[in-house]
Amino acid sequence: MATFAEYAALARQLADQRRETDRDAVAADRRRSALRATLEQLTRRLDAQSHRLDQLGRAAGVTAEPAPEPGTAGTGGAAAAPGRPGVGAYPQGATTTGAVVAVPTAAGVPAPRAGGVDPGTELAEARRLADETDRLIGLTEAVGRRPPLLPAWSPLARALAVYAACAAAGVVLAVVLLGVAGVVASPGAVYVATCGALPVLCFVAGYLVLGRWGRPALGADGPPPRFVPLGFVTCVLLMPLAYCGYLVLFRLLG
Repeated sequence: MATFAEYAALARQLADQRRETDRDAVAADRRRSALRATLEQLTRRLDAQSHRLDQLGRAAGVTAEPAPEPGTAGTGGAAAAPGRPGVGAYPQGATTTGAVVAVPTAAGVPAPRAGGVDPGTELAEARRLADETDRLIGLTEAVGRRPPLLPAWSPLARALAVYAACAAAGVVLAVVLLGVAGVVASPGAVYVATCGALPVLCFVAGYLVLGRWGRPALGADGPPPRFVPLGFVTCVLLMPLAYCGYLVLFRLLG
């Protein structure tokens, strides 16, 4: 027959086990609460990222493909999830049988996890991917705030380069017109065209080029700076001077 001392020792052992179990339960509750809070934070962060990516897509003129309606694809009325190009749709298993269907893994996308993984590790990996997504979104926004034409240049330097290129093209065209003046027109008409109409056309061309390719896709509320006085001086004044200088040099050398 057990003695009182043995009963007391068993009671103390049971009490210690109970306290240890209570501590483990409290720690598990705290961990679940922390994981739930982290999950909610990541969910809000991913929602904000999705909204920002949608805005970037609309600004870039890219529209997302609509998701397939339930029951229109897949087997047994289940819709297949859209996959990346070259991979195809991600099949889903039937919900009634509970079968697990292998999902193809694309580059840069983590493979599906097996059962019994640590939720904390999974959330840490999700946070890392969210940080990488924020970095890529920042790079995309930085690129989108630059115009397609000469993005590393300042607006003044870009405008000067565009107008100078148009003026140079006008000088080349004027030389070509002068060469065929005896065939298609009189030299006087060619001089009038090259010193009057052609510089204006070069200025208009530079103005239109800056308006079309000098405006960034993001953060542009109004038209881009086109520096009209600079363009007028470059095309309408300097181009005829350069053309006349070419004629004088050609006659001196000839």
